[in-house]
Amino acid sequence: MSKSKKFSAGRRSFLKSAAGAGAATLAASAAPAAALGQEAARPAVPQVITQAAETAAPAEVEVLTTDSCGSDFMVDVIKSLGFEYVCANPGSSFRGLQESLINYGGNKAPEFITNCHEESSVAMAHGYFKVEGKPLAVLAHGTVGLQHAAMGIYNAWCDRVPAYIMLGNHGNAAVRRAAEWYHGAQDAAAMVRDYTKWDDEPASLVHFAESAVRAYRISMTPPMAPVVLVLDSELQEHPLDSKEKLTVPRLTMPVPPQGESGAVAELARLLVAAENPVLVADRLNRTPAAMPLLVELAELLQAAVVDQGGRMNFPSRHPLNQSQRAAAAIAEADVVLGLELADFWSTVNGVRDQFHRTTRRLTKPGAKLVSITTGDLYIRSNYQDFRRMPDVDIAIAADGEATLPSLIEAVRKLITGDRRRVFQERGIKLAEAGKAALDRIRQAATYAWDASPVSTARVAAELYGQIRNEDWSLVSTYYSEAGVWPRRLWNFTKPYQWLGIAGGGGIGYGAPASVGAALANKKYGRLSVSLQTDGDLMYAPGVLWTAAHHRIPLLSVMLNNRAYHQEIMHVQRMCNQRNRGIDSGQVGSTLTDPNIDFAKVAQGMGVYAEGPITDPKDLGPALARAVAVVKRGEPALVDVVTQAR
Repeated sequence: MSKSKKFSAGRRSFLKSAAGAGAATLAASAAPAAALGQEAARPAVPQVITQAAETAAPAEVEVLTTDSCGSDFMVDVIKSLGFEYVCANPGSSFRGLQESLINYGGNKAPEFITNCHEESSVAMAHGYFKVEGKPLAVLAHGTVGLQHAAMGIYNAWCDRVPAYIMLGNHGNAAVRRAAEWYHGAQDAAAMVRDYTKWDDEPASLVHFAESAVRAYRISMTPPMAPVVLVLDSELQEHPLDSKEKLTVPRLTMPVPPQGESGAVAELARLLVAAENPVLVADRLNRTPAAMPLLVELAELLQAAVVDQGGRMNFPSRHPLNQSQRAAAAIAEADVVLGLELADFWSTVNGVRDQFHRTTRRLTKPGAKLVSITTGDLYIRSNYQDFRRMPDVDIAIAADGEATLPSLIEAVRKLITGDRRRVFQERGIKLAEAGKAALDRIRQAATYAWDASPVSTARVAAELYGQIRNEDWSLVSTYYSEAGVWPRRLWNFTKPYQWLGIAGGGGIGYGAPASVGAALANKKYGRLSVSLQTDGDLMYAPGVLWTAAHHRIPLLSVMLNNRAYHQEIMHVQRMCNQRNRGIDSGQVGSTLTDPNIDFAKVAQGMGVYAEGPITDPKDLGPALARAVAVVKRGEPALVDVVTQAR
């Protein structure tokens, strides 16, 4: 390979003239002192450095003697994988790759998205994937960057989302600068290995090319999960004589595994014979094809469907959707089919949170339980995100979406005229039950309609009134009592309209995941909206600047109850159990004294913002103004002081 030298011509030879100009500037500033003699060269007060001297290139600069370097080839490989964006908080351990992405790669496909925190980078990738269905690349800086990113990686792991992380590292101790010693590691990916699917540290560019493509395949093969590639700084920065001997491997994606035919046939027999089958879906919707397949199966059987909300699996107003009366539907079931459930055990069992916790079965005796999940194909031991093991009658280790077509065909072949009449009668009863549940929900939403602080039900209703005629996407909401109001009141019909929640329950997910999802929605012209909680935003408020800087249109509506209210309830439960009164239960969990002015925070980041709104009559007009801002391509935030739930 060719070596670098001082001021040699080449692709970066512009540095030569810059360095010469810098030397001239420094020489000119030193000349008067030399003319005045030794004493005059020692001023009484320190000289203020000039901008020209501060920004000038060093007197000696090494420039490439070739037209290429290691990170240029890395960009060729990265581009072959189809990344549209790469998110990063900049760091010196990947400076070579960053420069190549910007200059050699033209800052396009992928485009560099600047983040203020590595956790935000990964959370943006998390939200982006759940809209676009493909990864967004993330760069992180050495040991410190990966530690910041770890919470976002864990959320993605628990949510089975394929985050693609490239980590800079200084592996060669002989050439590390002082600061690089605590930013480099012998095994950099070790700290997240328990909650990533695969990692590698390529030793050569050929190794990198194969590992980069392999990482993409592994991350996107169900069960999907994050991967980490550790990129040594020397490998990035070393010059290349030629890239002719380097090839970019071809990406070929594996076909997701389908359920074994005998088990699928037995499941079809159970479903057709059942009096009250229930289809429960959580992370079934791997692609937009899953929803129509689940609708087809449900309508064939006229079976109840419970959508647990890990993804958008089933239209919310469909007559067979029994999600708002899930407990009753499960209690009536004689067959429960779990489709990519994160927690099948809790679907059919309940836990009572007491001094001595007790459990009880929620299904009636003799009910058959069947699971179809890729969760049985891959599991790790340390982190317990796999939940309790359900006592199922048939466990089909396969991808739920890929298995649905064969299951539908098997069910269709078994349906007789008599069973079809039974199914139709069942469908009528389910539609009536679902309508009655919706009527009760609408009535409940009217309670405290004119209250101040504003009710969370009114926030959801007013927001839907502003966006219902748009091509909207609810990119994030906290799945608590406050967060479920859209699921109760809005008409969800498309997969991108609901993206689920954090996965690992890590606070700080909502704001950056919303920005990432809005970035994916941008090219489709969709109106992205987020119901944003106050405590979550304070974990990563800098992502508002990212949205403003990159012109990412997103409406963030604050559910600002000025507290970590879920934690208040937990402490109050302890106070109550110990008979100490609940008045002090808020200590340590509130965000008051002073109250956070989120409108000012957002405005300081360059985002249009209004609030804090306490009078519900002011809410509708403020939302209308904010929607207009978002529709012209800018982010906006409306801070609403809300009731706790």
